[in-house]
Formats: sequence, C-alpha cells, structure tokens
Amino acid sequence: MARVTAEQEVENLSGLSTNPEKDIFVVRENGTTCLMAEFAAKFIVPYDVWASNYVDLITEQAEISLTRGAEVKGRCGHNESELQVFWVDRAYSLKLLFVKEGHNTSKGPEATWRLSKVQFVYDSSEKTHFKDAVTAGKHTANSHRLSALVTPAGKSYECQAQQTISLTSSDPQKTVTMILSAVHIQPFDIISDFVFSEEHKCQVDEQEQLEETLPLILGLILGLVIVVTLVIYHIHHKMTANQLAVYDEVSGSA
Repeated sequence: MARVTAEQEVENLSGLSTNPEKDIFVVRENGTTCLMAEFAAKFIVPYDVWASNYVDLITEQAEISLTRGAEVKGRCGHNESELQVFWVDRAYSLKLLFVKEGHNTSKGPEATWRLSKVQFVYDSSEKTHFKDAVTAGKHTANSHRLSALVTPAGKSYECQAQQTISLTSSDPQKTVTMILSAVHIQPFDIISDFVFSEEHKCQVDEQEQLEETLPLILGLILGLVIVVTLVIYHIHHKMTANQLAVYDEVSGSA
C-alpha cells in the first residue's frame, strides 16, 4: 500500500469549472491520469431535534452540498477504483467505490464498470448545517446493493440530469438522500491524460436530447413535404398548360 500511495497523486481542479456547484477531481498514477470525476453533489440529511416542550421529537432536514476546495484522496486499480472527498474540516466525507466486471452475453464477453458503493460520513454536531441535533456526533450512511452509472468498459459516464441514491444512516431510522447532477466520470481505462474517453450518456439525457431535436426533425420533414408538393403542383400546372396549348393549336388547325 505504501508503494501504491507513493506512486499516486490526486488533484482538485474544481477552480477550472464554470459551474460553481460542480467539482473536478483527478487521480494520477505514475504521472498518468487513471480516474477523472466531475459532478455536483448534495445530501439531504434528516435529524431529530427537541420540540418546544422538550418531550416530543421533530425531524428537521439539513442540506449539505459538496463545496470547492475539498480535500481529495483516491486510488486506481485494474478492477477497483476509489475516490474519497473531505470538506468543512472533515466534518463531511464522501467515498465512491467503482468496480469493473466482465459478463458473458449473446454477443460474447463484454466488460462494464459501475458505481458499487457510496459512503457518506457526517457530523451532526457541525453548527453550519445542523441546529441542536438530539443525536449529535458522527454518523455513517451507506448504500445497499448499489449498481449505478453502469457504463461499457473504455467509456466515460455522462449525465446532466439529477440522480438520487438512498443511503441508510447509522442514526436510527434515518435515510440520507444523495443527489448527483452534472456528472462526468471515468474510473478506468483513460487513454489520454486529463481527457475523458467517449461518453456513454444516461437515458434521461438521451430522451431530453431526442425531445429537443424531434421538433427540428419534424419541421424539416414538413418543409420537405411542402417543397415536394409545390414542385409537383408546378410540374402538373406546367403540363396542363402545355396540353391546353397543344389542344388550342389542334383546334385552330381544324
């Protein structure tokens, strides 16, 4: 592990993003990029506070966004890669685990990668987002049997739409919601330094793109139909005029 850590370096390039809510993280091994991740992340965290009578409990919600300037760690492997992010003096941390797997299909063996685990650690005694939490302290929220961002091996995953992942918290009976957006991630098989491979877009983005281009396509088809109709009308009108001219000539000769 000491050898791997010595050969790997991480960079937070969020300052290069034009989106103030999006972070950019890069893990490099032996001077070459092995993991790139761009995304915006927000966490909806329920927590209990005492009611005014100090007998009943009321559930509040904290909204915690991943901020710029976060500390980042990461590691790359042939079949497993990991990204860890820490912010607000390590009151919050996010761990993303990616795996690459091979499958036998009707077309032959195929490989894909996916996000297999999310872990979010939060401190409900942190005063910026939490106010007088009953169970103040460190809590860990984990995903359960996660298979997200599934992408063919050798490609990057891109999705501008929001995606939600539910995490079960160590704070009893609490579920944390992780909201990802503006995602572009590739944890394996990066060919060019600091450059994503071909994108594999999520279905929501593809549908939105289709909805945007469909009116244009229909407009072009309608325009083409109108042009063809006018051409046919013009040809028909010209042929009819010629036939009438011929008929007039024949009638005059008679």
